[in-house]
Amino acid sequence: MAERRMFSKRVIGSARFLKMPISTQCLYFHLGLNADDDGIVEAYTTIKQIGATEDDLKVLVAKGFCTVLNEDLVTYITDWRENNKLRADRKIDSIYKDLLLQMVPEADVQQARRRADLKPLADGGRPLDVHGTSHGPHRLGEVRIGEDRLGKDNTHTTGGKLECGKLNNVYLTQEQLDELYRVIPSQAERYIERFGRYKAIKNIESHDDYAWIRGWMDEDDAIAKERRKQEAERWDAIVEEEANEKL
Repeated sequence: MAERRMFSKRVIGSARFLKMPISTQCLYFHLGLNADDDGIVEAYTTIKQIGATEDDLKVLVAKGFCTVLNEDLVTYITDWRENNKLRADRKIDSIYKDLLLQMVPEADVQQARRRADLKPLADGGRPLDVHGTSHGPHRLGEVRIGEDRLGKDNTHTTGGKLECGKLNNVYLTQEQLDELYRVIPSQAERYIERFGRYKAIKNIESHDDYAWIRGWMDEDDAIAKERRKQEAERWDAIVEEEANEKL
């Protein structure tokens, strides 16, 4: 599921939206931020998290911004496709998709599809490049640049690649792993874990996990963010050093 959400100015800049109470507008934004890739969110949880009321949700429903799908306040954001444009090969179907189609048959639901660079499925539905190991599960420990990057218990490989992430299902060469920690040292582990969860949820196998991760990095502008973070830390260190010299 994507970690960034968008809102269309056509929706949130309309008189219909702006005439609603501020608390109701706030709830709409938080519902959008917490929604899955089909625009469905468990509104009760969001209401409790931000201190809103069910009356705010009723206003959103009355104004046509949301549709409540069941008594547990599972809610569909009506203008979801207007707000968010997702790549079909990165979309994860909602666990409430069947409920949505049952309650709102006319809903504009985006169809997920496999990435074009994935190998075709063999007989039995298993990808042709399934990675396996006879050593049982292994976990890649904390990885950092240096001679002790990998502990002795974390040097197991599959097809010449390291098994990375808590789920041991992200396969990278040592060079690829080094490159990730070189360009985004503070984010590399998060991207590895994110892709590992994505593979598990979508039940897919790819022949180039590194390409997937770099694609997400490019989409998130991760390298530029890392450089800005490092620059800010460098200036903080300079300011601190100058302050200490004046003492």
